[in-house]
Amino acid sequence: MYRIRLILPKRQDVGYRNLDILHDALINAWECAGAKADQVMGMNAGLWNFGALGWRRGENRVHTLVISTSDPELSQYLKRFNPSDVNYARAVTGEAVEFSNAEICEDPDPVAPGQTAMGVIMLSPLAVSRKDKSGKRWYNNLDKTDLSAAINTRLSRLTGRKVQLQAHPDRLYIRSNPRYDTLVQIKEMSKGRKVFVIGMRIPLVLQGNENDLRLAWYAGIGEKTRNGFGCVGLAERGVGR
Repeated sequence: MYRIRLILPKRQDVGYRNLDILHDALINAWECAGAKADQVMGMNAGLWNFGALGWRRGENRVHTLVISTSDPELSQYLKRFNPSDVNYARAVTGEAVEFSNAEICEDPDPVAPGQTAMGVIMLSPLAVSRKDKSGKRWYNNLDKTDLSAAINTRLSRLTGRKVQLQAHPDRLYIRSNPRYDTLVQIKEMSKGRKVFVIGMRIPLVLQGNENDLRLAWYAGIGEKTRNGFGCVGLAERGVGR
């Protein structure tokens, strides 16, 4: 298990339009570090996730990427990451991102022996879906879903063991911020069609044994974690840079 922050110098940031270009820049870095494509992409890829820290004012800006993995082999590749390899250009949309000026800092394991709870914030939106007759639908309201079951079902399937986390949203935050959903543009298709995912940004208390808490920290929670969703940070630390 390993986790890093890729941090640009102060007053430097990178603009992007679609979240998938950050994913593709990281795929390039994974492969340059020695990982094979099927280890980081596709149905059989190892568990890894990322979060883009920044803001939106007219366009998306990112100053820090948080990248983590719970996979032992991917951890060794992540330790070899070179910031100059986190780059990608896409001719179709005219987008280009590169992080060659960034500094890599290890993001240490926050889970102590015997720890059973952890207060977290979402460094990237939490994505949870359901399927109905019309297809996949993204939840935008926690009252409509069993969040703990959604988190545990996915992590249990991907790890091949039973994960038993309890996720408790901060209800005071929700009462003060009833619109905590966010629409994220992840891809731009041909003829200008755009693909979106609805995610949720809420503080949570995660309860469980230390192995499950550590898994949430390194693998992320919810869906589309390899595409920039479900990355958690410690509530006591805030977002940081």
